[in-house]
Amino acid sequence: MTAPTTTFAQRKQLLRWLIKDVTLSKRGNVIDVAIRWQTEALTRLAIPRHKKSWEERQTSQEVVARVRELSPPHTNAQIAAKLNEEGERAGMGGSFTTSKIEWIRYAYHIPTGCPERPRAAPTGQRGDGRYSARAAAELLNVDVSTIAEWCKTGRLESVRSTPLGPRWVTLTPEIISALRKPIKRKWKRHQAQRGKQPVVK
Repeated sequence: MTAPTTTFAQRKQLLRWLIKDVTLSKRGNVIDVAIRWQTEALTRLAIPRHKKSWEERQTSQEVVARVRELSPPHTNAQIAAKLNEEGERAGMGGSFTTSKIEWIRYAYHIPTGCPERPRAAPTGQRGDGRYSARAAAELLNVDVSTIAEWCKTGRLESVRSTPLGPRWVTLTPEIISALRKPIKRKWKRHQAQRGKQPVVK
């Protein structure tokens, strides 16, 4: 069969005479090939299965597991940055972005532990322990505008994904004890009520 004068077609014909039958079976991403020769001898081969086009673009299961692990205490933007730092690559190539992390969550039913929007956190507190500005205001018995002012002056520590995005405020038991007002003041309401009182002559 190895003679230089033997054509490719002749080699194929010789193989047909030597092989009795061939059995193929799929095992995960491997194709098992069992060749039974005319002498009843058996040869086994394991050939990796070529990935389909959609599989080539699919995010690896290792990355999906990592997103699931990072989800409770991290935002989508933080997860994207973390994966890029670790050298991971997105399924279709390129670096990870917030929108790609959102798609992975949707595709693999991974809940959001640290949403950017307060409405996505019904309790007002998200996975990293921070509170929405409204939830912080309710805990401290102050107006939301007071929370914003305290964040601007550094009295409270907060984070936001964009310059005009919602604030997520850090509150510890010590901070709550130090800043909580006994009664929420409502100056505007008092002033409005005074304005309605009749003038006595």
